[in-house]
Amino acid sequence: MEDTYELELRSVPFEHADSVMLRSAQRAELTARYGTEDSEPGVKPNADSVVVFLIAYVDGVPAGCGGLRELDNGNFEVKRMYVTPAQRGTGIAIAVLKGLEEWARAQSATELVLETGTAQPDAMRFYEREGYTRIENFGAYVGEPLSVCYSKAL
Repeated sequence: MEDTYELELRSVPFEHADSVMLRSAQRAELTARYGTEDSEPGVKPNADSVVVFLIAYVDGVPAGCGGLRELDNGNFEVKRMYVTPAQRGTGIAIAVLKGLEEWARAQSATELVLETGTAQPDAMRFYEREGYTRIENFGAYVGEPLSVCYSKAL
């Protein structure tokens, strides 16, 4: 018998309490993986730069998130993708990413790009499975040895 749950994607403000909680959990995990609290090159996403932020709720409990930051060319960068450890492998990350892709298409974007890191092979496998292709590092990530960048045509 399969477990069933109710999954709801909600667009919330970047500074919403559930957003802050999920992003803090992500930050703690990245700090442990990279051994530093500041492993992200470039300008950190904030309430002014993130144009949409989705949270996946499972049975009403925040379980994952992701956002988009608009780039100068009218396309978007995926930021702050995260799923709580207890919910990994359940399709939440796919639901969030597909929701972001749909939102970007509705804005006439033709491409999404993202950066992840060498200490996140699980994230690299996930993005590759979801149709993202490795690209040269862009923007603030150029020359960053721990950065790995991807792109997907919409």
